Amino acid sequence: MSAPHIPVLLDEVVEAMQPRAGKILVDGTFGAGGYTRALLSAGASIIAFDRDPSAAQFAAQFSRDLPTDRFRLVERRFSELDEETGEGCIDGVVLDIGVSSMQLDQAERGFSFMRDGPLDMRMAADGPTAADLVNEAEPAEIARILYVYGEERESRRIARAIARRRDEQPFTRTLELAEFIEKTLGGRRGAKVHPATRSFQAIRIAVNEELAELEAGLAAAERALKTGGRLCVVTFHSLEDRIVKTFFAVRAGRTPAGSRHAPPVETTAAPSFQLLFNGAQGASAAELAANPRARSAKLRAAVRTDAAAWRAAA
Repeated sequence: MSAPHIPVLLDEVVEAMQPRAGKILVDGTFGAGGYTRALLSAGASIIAFDRDPSAAQFAAQFSRDLPTDRFRLVERRFSELDEETGEGCIDGVVLDIGVSSMQLDQAERGFSFMRDGPLDMRMAADGPTAADLVNEAEPAEIARILYVYGEERESRRIARAIARRRDEQPFTRTLELAEFIEKTLGGRRGAKVHPATRSFQAIRIAVNEELAELEAGLAAAERALKTGGRLCVVTFHSLEDRIVKTFFAVRAGRTPAGSRHAPPVETTAAPSFQLLFNGAQGASAAELAANPRARSAKLRAAVRTDAAAWRAAA
């Protein structure tokens, strides 16, 4: 039996979720089952979701390691979790947002700019690939994606270069695109972060519609949770964390003041969540020493009130 995968902020998530016998919890991003394993071990029943077809093989191994009738995997997006569970039926939901270490390690999935593989990046097995986006989207759209989803300041420069190159030879491989972006930006020049990091992040987010999925998933969790149920969300970069932070602030009645970029949110709906703690929790010094990937991880959590779930109009 291989060693179990240890997800980031595991102790903090377990403490926030308070798993125990009789509780029905949702692991919305099953992956290799790290959170599920810990929550099951505490006695809870788990409904796991993952749109990645490779999750099934982890679930099969997982079930052999821990035979239980308290676990099932649903191969659907986590934004559809309330359709599977019903409304007001779940004691807790945990979401670990972004690409998993297993996906990055599988070169054939095309997520990593450090491993050569087909330019795919799809978490599910359907829909357009990263190659489709890079080779077919208008340069202005590529620039928008790189700037908005990757916060890449050289987005227009990269997009123009991609458009010129693909006319002669379409992009098909991950290292091919990564090396092209590095060359376009003039090399690393001692930079600690690879020049293609932000572009690969942006393309992956666009291919998988990750931010829209996150927004829909938070609303689905709100509908699925019963009074007193807990929602825990782990994020790894500012775009995701901003969405989660805003969702919790608004749903807890802490309406953001607004800015020149985003007007204040106005609503008369009753708060549907109460924050479990202020701000976000990060990894401990011990975890950072053991797993540098945890350095950017943030956990936010809240408890469901007895107010009705907000609807789209609110």
